[in-house]
Amino acid sequence: MTTPSEEKNTLRASLWDTALALYRSTLKTQEDVSKWDRYLGMMTSHELKEGNVFEIGVKDDYAAEYFSGTYAETLRVALLRAGADVETKVVFKVDAEAAKREKEARRKANAESGAPAVQPARPVAASTMPLCNEYTFENFVTGPSNSFAHAIARAVAKDPGGKTNNPFFIWGGAGLGKTHLMQAIGHYVVKAYPSKSVCYITSEMFLNEYINAMSNKSLDAFRARYRHFNLLLLDDVQFIGGKEQIQEEFFNTYNSLMDVYGGQVVMTCDQPPVKLNGFKERLITRFQQGIVIEIESPSYETRLAILKSKVRHSNLVVPDFVFNYIAENVDSSVRAMEGALNLMVSFIETNPDLCLTPQMTRELLKNLIETETQIRRLSVEEIIKVVCQAYKINMADILGKDRTQPLATARQVAMFLSRKLTGNSLPVVAGHFKRNHTTVMHGSGAIQKRLDVEPELKSIVLEITAQLGRKPAEIFE
Repeated sequence: MTTPSEEKNTLRASLWDTALALYRSTLKTQEDVSKWDRYLGMMTSHELKEGNVFEIGVKDDYAAEYFSGTYAETLRVALLRAGADVETKVVFKVDAEAAKREKEARRKANAESGAPAVQPARPVAASTMPLCNEYTFENFVTGPSNSFAHAIARAVAKDPGGKTNNPFFIWGGAGLGKTHLMQAIGHYVVKAYPSKSVCYITSEMFLNEYINAMSNKSLDAFRARYRHFNLLLLDDVQFIGGKEQIQEEFFNTYNSLMDVYGGQVVMTCDQPPVKLNGFKERLITRFQQGIVIEIESPSYETRLAILKSKVRHSNLVVPDFVFNYIAENVDSSVRAMEGALNLMVSFIETNPDLCLTPQMTRELLKNLIETETQIRRLSVEEIIKVVCQAYKINMADILGKDRTQPLATARQVAMFLSRKLTGNSLPVVAGHFKRNHTTVMHGSGAIQKRLDVEPELKSIVLEITAQLGRKPAEIFE
């Protein structure tokens, strides 16, 4: 008979998976979660080596340098919380095997498509960020929430640069498959049209490279790099909202690609073009020129199918109650579901002789499910509605221009809670209130200061927070 201590040790997942779950729980906005999940896919291996060095493999030098400065320390802290030695150091290193596998996969893809052995003059996949090998059409599980987007994506991939679907603008919440579909287009084009050049990049990296080019006085080289691709895949376009100079640069790049070179542009975003704040009208008009498609949250049945597809080609036996429990309790994003499943798979692999039970599953996923509940975000509309009820005013008033008290206070409370509880970016929240982001930032800050000195206001905000099903700790950090 095992002791409670032994049972606790048995239920402990691997150090890496536990650290990932702990780190993910510290991310406060869907934008942060989306960025982290995307970058995690670029980390190809992990190993604790001698001298307490935790080595994380990536595909190229660029990723190693970028992640070293961005995630080394935060991941070290997460590993310490997961039980690593206090002397543990995190280093990022190019994974030679992963790079070799990717090169071989491209060689096979070219061979299967009948491409000539001689490399074309233009690069097959000269992307700033590598395409994830798992993000293909074959691995994309379709359902009512994404079937139309999937169909359009395949049409774009088969005819990149076609007039009907160019640009292709995919929008929806974090972790619903936007990046997967975008990269699936890239993989298809690389395989079917090996002479076409493909670039996959996030708008954040596009901005960073632009800034570096300005500093190094190499803007001509920067422009030459991005204005001659056959396919440009731009992730998280909302990031350049409110940044006029980079928008101007992107606008010119966009026009050159589409109008001069006949290239295809595919973008992802967390909002439809009409709701984007901080963007010039001519860019929004360009975004709407082709086709705009939303990916919605998957249904329970689709979530279940996605989970089962993840282990379909492995020899691992995962009980059905594991799939059912995750599908029922983790619905904020596909990535969150995959994180929960990875935790269970890791446990099953490291404890092959243990008979997994539903109770053990609930215990293993307890912290992750609690985190999932906390990040399940409200909509701005829901918050405005409850604030209106609390202050006995109409929604039209709170969105109007009247600045008299208590209307102005109610409006600022709604802005404050929207910033705290929705996970939306400042420009997105501002769009819901028909204001600019500076007004929302000022209004939220004003309420933050008043809460410390006005007990009555604090009481009202706490009451509204409770009605929204949230805890005080989520707004008083």
